[in-house]
This record gives sequence, structure tokens and C-alpha cells, in this order.
Amino acid sequence: MSNFFFNVKYGLNHVLDINGYDHLLFLVLLAVPYIFKDWKRVLVLVSLFTLGHTLSLVLAAYDMVSVDEKLVEFLIPITIFVAAIYNVFTGGLEDRNKKISVLFFTALAFGIIHGLGFAREFTMVFGDESDKLLALLEFALGIELAQVIIVFVILFLGFLFQTIFRFSKRDWVMVISSMVIGLVIPILFENSIF
Repeated sequence: MSNFFFNVKYGLNHVLDINGYDHLLFLVLLAVPYIFKDWKRVLVLVSLFTLGHTLSLVLAAYDMVSVDEKLVEFLIPITIFVAAIYNVFTGGLEDRNKKISVLFFTALAFGIIHGLGFAREFTMVFGDESDKLLALLEFALGIELAQVIIVFVILFLGFLFQTIFRFSKRDWVMVISSMVIGLVIPILFENSIF
């Protein structure tokens, strides 16, 4: 039972670790265009991201896939940059919330890329576990819990800024997404494969 709490806590720390803020940035971008009444859609997006993250960890843990670490470390900030640009161009559009968009598939694909970035560390920590799959699912539970916390904070901040401080939805999404772009550009140059 103690492994359960360790694995869940490890998943929580993976997302909430300030040194690995790339995960946080991507979550911010997924949640910032939405408000509390959109919680189901946001939960689906975040869960798809977790599913992709977990799928890539399973594939890596069982040596089914191996990807160049340098390439993955470059692709992670690319996914964040692409999501931020998407938000900048669609920030004020209401129909974005009404249809199942390519965003769902993108969240899944980006989750796979982000999971591959963590696969080596996961294999080092959980490589000797007799039941890697159970450890992985417990770890994924921790990730999902942390993501729900982050999403709640982002939705709450969006509520505050859009109702109390009278930011328009468009301005809120544009400002936050632009801030993320500013934070991710140096990461892109640090991890450049060129």
C-alpha cells in the first residue's frame, strides 16, 4: 500500500515540480480559453493528455518504443509553442467550444510526446517494480489529480480576471498565451536540435 502513495505522490510532483514547468505551461494553455461551465470539456482535454502521456510511458517501460531524447526535448517546447499560437489566433472565438475539434487529438498526441520526455526517468525509478503497469497507473492517477488542481486554479483565475477585473475572454487568452510564448522561446533555443 505504501507504493501506491509513493507512486501517486510521484505523479503529483511530476506535474507540480516548478523545475519541470513545461507540463504546467501546456496545462495552462489547455485550460485558459475556458470557464467553469466548460469543465467537462476541459476534463476531457486534460484526460486525453494524461492518456497520451501514460500510453507513451507504457510503451517505453516495456521497451516497445525508443525515441531520441534530444528530439523529444525539442518537441516538447514545440507542442507548447503550437498550442500557444493556436490560442492566440482562436482566443476570442466562441464556436471553438461547441464542436469536437482537432484540439482533442492534439492533446492526445502532445501527451504522447510529453510522456516520451519523461520515459527515461520513469524507467529508472520504476524499472525494478514487479508490476510496472500498476505503478504506471498509480503514477497516472497522481498526474491527473495534479492536473485537475492546476486546471481549477486557471479556471478560477480566469473567472476573477474576466468578472472582477473585466478582462474580455479574448484579452485573457491572448495575454496568458503570449506570456507562455515568452517563457517557451528560451526553452526552444536551449533544446534546439539544429
